[in-house]
Amino acid sequence: MDPVVPRLEQEERRRRGRLMFRHRRIPVRMMVPNFFTLLGLCAGLSSIRMSIEGRYELALAAIVFAALLDGIDGRVARLLKASSRFGAELDSLADFVNFGVAPAVMIFTWGLGDTKSIGWIAVMIFALASALRLARFNVMIDEDKPKWQSNYFTGMPTPAAAIVVLLPIYLAHLGLDLRDARWMKNIILAYTLLIAFLMVSNIPTFSGKLMGERISREWVLPIFMVAVLYVAMLVTYPNETLAGTTLFYLAMIPFGWRRFQKRLAADENAAAEAEAARSGGGDAGSAPGGMQSGSATSSAAPADTSGETGSKPRLVELRPNEPRG
Repeated sequence: MDPVVPRLEQEERRRRGRLMFRHRRIPVRMMVPNFFTLLGLCAGLSSIRMSIEGRYELALAAIVFAALLDGIDGRVARLLKASSRFGAELDSLADFVNFGVAPAVMIFTWGLGDTKSIGWIAVMIFALASALRLARFNVMIDEDKPKWQSNYFTGMPTPAAAIVVLLPIYLAHLGLDLRDARWMKNIILAYTLLIAFLMVSNIPTFSGKLMGERISREWVLPIFMVAVLYVAMLVTYPNETLAGTTLFYLAMIPFGWRRFQKRLAADENAAAEAEAARSGGGDAGSAPGGMQSGSATSSAAPADTSGETGSKPRLVELRPNEPRG
């Protein structure tokens, strides 16, 4: 039997034995983050309806709105100290609907409906990959990691994947419609499967969690200006802004992976040097003891030798009546 299985079963019993809320009377602030989560879930469900009706601009706006709310609810929960097991479970279910099912339905009804089963299999794999990604995230959330690794996600997060997978729709509004030919639809199929693979892969991606960081005062106003400019561009030119954001995010993945590998190698080298220093200190401490024991043995040896050489000669007593030999 695998020795890991009992530990997993014990951890599962421990998690199931915890109450959703610690206290009998729930503070109102504990409910505030869940309102944001439910509002995002409503946006995701509305996006599915808009996709079925062919109103893709509204469906896209609903998914973007759900992504913004997903970035808010967790931060509000930490700010109000209102994190709970109920909120975590609800957030995972909402993310699956908003960023797994809704984009899949939108892609299928928009461009892959003519491909029948092949297109449905592609979007179904995308939705399943988002579910697996969320399940892995919930399992890994309790693992002990170095602080710097909190700046990276394992694989592409589901909100980012939902925005990135809709790139063909952005390009269609910009004049590059991939639905014009059969072979171009194969590009949409391959691209959807690629994003699904990135979600379940182990490729580190930058998380963008900067809430606990500090910045210099001279960067405060420029950051405000950039944020306002981005929101204004998103409202005024949504497809152009989302297409540029998607391409920039995809281009940053190799740089994030390379930076992660360098930091990981530096930590491994530091750990190896510390281990070598500890082992070297132990060898140095044992060496003087060995030298002392050897010198003690060597100093004892001449004493024994001098005892043998310095012993008196034997005296033979001769009795009077005994003739001499």
